[in-house]
Amino acid sequence: MNDFRHIPVKGKGTKIYVFKVMISPDGKDRYYAEVPALPGCYSWGYTFEEALKNIKEATQLWVETMIENGESIPEEKQETLRKAPVTLGVVA
Repeated sequence: MNDFRHIPVKGKGTKIYVFKVMISPDGKDRYYAEVPALPGCYSWGYTFEEALKNIKEATQLWVETMIENGESIPEEKQETLRKAPVTLGVVA
């Protein structure tokens, strides 16, 4: 997909984290989605849009859990974000 998409995720905090999202067909009539900067943050859907919605939820939960546990949240480099066909913003 060549178009640029930035999908904000609403939360309770005041900091915005933006991540590169990778979404690709998995060969089984589904789409696999992951946030490479967040280990273990992935999801899937039957359509691109469903995979995007699901990875948005997974990313929000990943960030909220890390904050609750006092862990640091990785931040993407601006160059990585500029080159990403899809990004996802999380407010936490």
